[in-house]
Amino acid sequence: SMRKSPDIAVITNISPNHLDMHKNMEEYINAKRNILLHQDGFSRTILNLDNAITEPMQDNVRGQLFGFSTKKALSYGAYVDKQGTLWMNDGKQNTRIMKENDIVIPGSHNVENYLAATAAVWGLATPEDIRAVAGSFPGVEHRIELVREVEGSRYYNDSIATTPTRTIAGLQSFKKKIILIAGGYDKKIPFDVLGPAVVKHVSNLILLGSTANKIANAVRSVKEYHEDILPIQFVSDLEEAVQLAHKLAVSGDIVLLSPACASFDMFKDFETRGEQFKELVQGL
Repeated sequence: SMRKSPDIAVITNISPNHLDMHKNMEEYINAKRNILLHQDGFSRTILNLDNAITEPMQDNVRGQLFGFSTKKALSYGAYVDKQGTLWMNDGKQNTRIMKENDIVIPGSHNVENYLAATAAVWGLATPEDIRAVAGSFPGVEHRIELVREVEGSRYYNDSIATTPTRTIAGLQSFKKKIILIAGGYDKKIPFDVLGPAVVKHVSNLILLGSTANKIANAVRSVKEYHEDILPIQFVSDLEEAVQLAHKLAVSGDIVLLSPACASFDMFKDFETRGEQFKELVQGL
C-alpha cells in the first residue's frame, strides 16, 4: 500500500468506480484518501467541498487546506460566484481570476478542474499565467475532443469517460440534446444516476457492450422517459454505432462517444477505443 504522499495532493471528486477491483465502496474511498494520509505539516491539500465524499476528508489534512466550490464562497480556496467569476481566497486576500467563459474547453466540470488547479498552483503561478492557460489550452485527446464536422453534424470523442459521472459531465457540456454512444465493460458500478441525465440531455441513445442493458434499464426507469421522444437502439460494435449515428444525425446535431464504462470488453484501453472512433468518423 502507499506509504508516501505528494507535497500537493488534489482530489477532484469521488463517485462509484472500479468496484470490480475493490471489495466495496468504502475500500475504494480509502484508496483515494491515501493520497493525503502521508502528507506532513508543510504540504498542501485541495479538496472538492461540493462532493459529499471528499468534503469530510478535511479532517485528515495535516498541512495547508484549500477547498474548491461552484456552490459557495470560500474563506480558503477557489470558488465561482453567482455572476460566473472565479475567485481565489488564500485567507489573506480574495483575488479575481477570470470569468467562466474565459475557459476555452467546454463544460462545468472543466470549471471545477480550473478551480482545483488554481488552488494547487497558488503562489507558484501568477493569476496572469492561470488566465493565459485557460484562454489557450484546447484540452487533451479523448476528453470531449472534436473529431470533425460531417454534413453539418459535429462528432466528439469522450472515450475517457469511463464512469457515469464523467459521461454526465460530458452531456452537460452542450446546450442542446445530443446523439449519445455509450456502453462497454462492466465495472460493477450503478447506472441509476446516469438515467435522468440521459433523459434530459439526449435525443437518441445508441448502446453497445456488456453494460448496454443496464444503461437502458436505468434510462427506462426514469419517470420522465418516453420511448417515442428518446429512442434506445442496440448495436454490436463501435463501427455499427458510428454508422447508425451518421444515419440519425442532421445538420446542427452533436454526436458524442461518452461510454460511461471502461473499454476492456472490446478494446485494450480507452485510448484504443477513442482512436477507432476517430478513424470511423474520419471515414464517413
